[in-house]
Amino acid sequence: MKNLKSIALAAVIALTTVTVNAQTKAVDVSKSTINWVGKKVTGAHEGTINLKSGNLVFKGKKVAGGSFVVDMTSMTVTDLKAGQGKEKLEGHLKADDFFGTDKFATSSLVFKKIASKSANLYTVTADLTIKGITKPVTFDLATTPNTATANVVVDRTKYKIEYNSASIFSTIGDKAINDDFTLAVNLKF
Repeated sequence: MKNLKSIALAAVIALTTVTVNAQTKAVDVSKSTINWVGKKVTGAHEGTINLKSGNLVFKGKKVAGGSFVVDMTSMTVTDLKAGQGKEKLEGHLKADDFFGTDKFATSSLVFKKIASKSANLYTVTADLTIKGITKPVTFDLATTPNTATANVVVDRTKYKIEYNSASIFSTIGDKAINDDFTLAVNLKF
């Protein structure tokens, strides 16, 4: 019985030490950016999307966790001007063919596994939820004391976003849109 109490006390001390060493840093959503790029056979489009909330968890100086919520309704196109197709493309991206923002106003990312590659550089595997579908995604994350950056490549077809996908519609020809899109994420906290 005495041994069991000693083990329980040691476990409580160990958990307390881990909790005390962990620091959660909230992301400043007004200063952080997410830029997206989607490519197609005949070119590419790019734009921005806003974070709704997010944080990184550190144990000492090492990343130990993170979670983010993205405001899908904030998606904008930056390579087109008003009256030159900007509004039409933004509307199409928010429609059911793509992200269905009326039904799915947010997407989320939750870190599941973090491996240190070198000082302040990590390989992160996270659960990405888009349109209510959760799939794993892996990317590199670089950190400084007040920032973090990542380039995340997402295969849209894993989230049932199949519009003009050559891997789904083999005869689509030059109307094909790449399955992968890229998110350049710059976080400030």
